[in-house]
Amino acid sequence: MYRVAIVDDESIIVEGLQRVIDWTAHGCQVVATANDALSGAEVIRKHRPHIVFTDIKMPGEDGLTMLAGLKGEFPRTQITVLTGYRDFEYAQKAIRLGVSRFLLKPSKMDELEEAVTYMTGVLDTQPQEDPVDAEKEEPADNSANSFLARQAQAYITEHYDQRLSLQEVADHCYVSQWYLSKLLHKHLGMPFYDLLNGVRVQKAKELLEDPSLRISEIAERVGYADTAHFSRVFKKSEGVSAGDWRNQHCGRS
Repeated sequence: MYRVAIVDDESIIVEGLQRVIDWTAHGCQVVATANDALSGAEVIRKHRPHIVFTDIKMPGEDGLTMLAGLKGEFPRTQITVLTGYRDFEYAQKAIRLGVSRFLLKPSKMDELEEAVTYMTGVLDTQPQEDPVDAEKEEPADNSANSFLARQAQAYITEHYDQRLSLQEVADHCYVSQWYLSKLLHKHLGMPFYDLLNGVRVQKAKELLEDPSLRISEIAERVGYADTAHFSRVFKKSEGVSAGDWRNQHCGRS
């Protein structure tokens, strides 16, 4: 039996999909449901469904990143999008990320049946490898993973001055910490903290050009609660202390 998960912020949609489709006739079983993207990612990671029906315009959620996270971490999972969001460009992006079907609400019964038939047909042609076994695969070079890497990098660049963790960025990308760590190594060539420290050091160099700012103040502004830690990171990156860098680049003695 192929495992199915349904993710939608409208409970009536979740309940309706469970009832109107004869899942058993398609060799499927609904094993999990969720009403938002974050809990959806959690149940998908827990149950490893073969098929996912999901909306991508839920309150406070980034639907494209959620799709990329699913297709990146679980490339064999078949996804059908059900949405009321009538934007052709958005649909094209979703399809490029690897969704099987993009259906507008309210969807007709024959469209739903065709989507299930198509997805189970694809699964039938694949090697009989369970999504559970695919968990530890290296990130592939595909559109979903490239999209995820850019999203992760942009999030780090935007939030570098906060107490940022790998878990927080992974949650933003709807993937596990393990997968995000592998993704950053493969697509950006460095681990999370090297990437974060690189952004922070670059921002610190910009702030060092202002002579009115103390080193401790700059350290705090770029996300370091401990000035000594900032000093060690800066010297390791630039080969000189922050104070010496300021003297060399800003003409102060």
